[in-house]
Amino acid sequence: MESAFDIIAEPNRRAILKLLVSSQQSVGEIERRLGMPQPTVSKHLRVLREAGFVESTVEAQRRLYRLKPEPLQEIDAWLAPFRRFWSAHLDALARHLDRMDHSTPTKGKTRRKR
Repeated sequence: MESAFDIIAEPNRRAILKLLVSSQQSVGEIERRLGMPQPTVSKHLRVLREAGFVESTVEAQRRLYRLKPEPLQEIDAWLAPFRRFWSAHLDALARHLDRMDHSTPTKGKTRRKR
C-alpha cells in the first residue's frame, strides 16, 4: 500500500486535489481545467479514490469527485514540527517589519543630510 506521500508525489494528482479543494468536479471538468486527456484524468482519479483521497457520487449521467481530507491528516501531522519552525521565523519577521515601519519616516517628510 502506498503512503499518502507516494500518492501526492505525482504532480497531476496534486493538481487534481487542488481543483477539488474548492468544489466537486466531474472528470470532464477536471480534464478541461487541467488540459489532460480523459484517460489520464481517470487513471489518477482511480489512484486517488483507492487511496481514499477522493470519493465519487453519480449525479444523472455524471460522476462527481470530491476531496476527502482524512488521508491528508498524515501529511499534516508530518508537517507539524516544520510549521512550528516556520511560524516562529515568520513571527520574528513580522516583529522586525513592525519595528522598521515605526522607525521609517512617514511620507512627505524628508530626512536631513548630516
